[in-house]
Amino acid sequence: MIRVVVVDDEVLFREGLVELLQGDPDIDVVGQAGDGRAGVAAVQAHRPDVVLLDMQMPVMNGLDATVEIRRTNPAVAVLVLTSFQYDEYVLPALRDGAAGYLLKDSSTAELRHAVHVAAAGEAILSPAVTRRLLDALGDRLPVHDDHAHRAVDRLSARERDVLGCVTAGMSNAEVARRLYMSETTAKTHLAHAMAKLGATNRTQAAIIGFQAGLQPP
Repeated sequence: MIRVVVVDDEVLFREGLVELLQGDPDIDVVGQAGDGRAGVAAVQAHRPDVVLLDMQMPVMNGLDATVEIRRTNPAVAVLVLTSFQYDEYVLPALRDGAAGYLLKDSSTAELRHAVHVAAAGEAILSPAVTRRLLDALGDRLPVHDDHAHRAVDRLSARERDVLGCVTAGMSNAEVARRLYMSETTAKTHLAHAMAKLGATNRTQAAIIGFQAGLQPP
């Protein structure tokens, strides 16, 4: 059973979300909250596997709540909820360890699938969405960032090649074809790269690669 906490200040939306989630026999909504600070407390009290977190809330916004949840409960997967495809809070939240983001008009199937994927420890953004997000917010990211360059310098040549492909929005299968390796090998190189970069998910790794100016070989 996947334990979930839902945090959103819009009561009708929050209650509707809870009802949709409870329709999945493998999901148990163990807590709700109407602002970021109460959300952090709910996560602390209920120890869920996944928290669905709105970004723009009173008392404490979703970005600050993400940071606090990741600091105090790093095993909890944070899914960002937003009404906008390119919400200004989304990218910082992903950089701070959110597992991915969902638009509030997502279908019931997409919502439930995202919770299952997040609970399994995987990122919610598809490679193509990651690329679009980076493109859309590229002017807000410091390209050729010194910190990102130093981080990438710790990678092996093959790990940099894989990260360059991931930054370009390629799936693991596409990376494998591009670099003439098995998909398992591509996943292994990416996992090693993420560990060296301190990235908790694929999106964080792609952001670092983007800031370091990496491209597919």
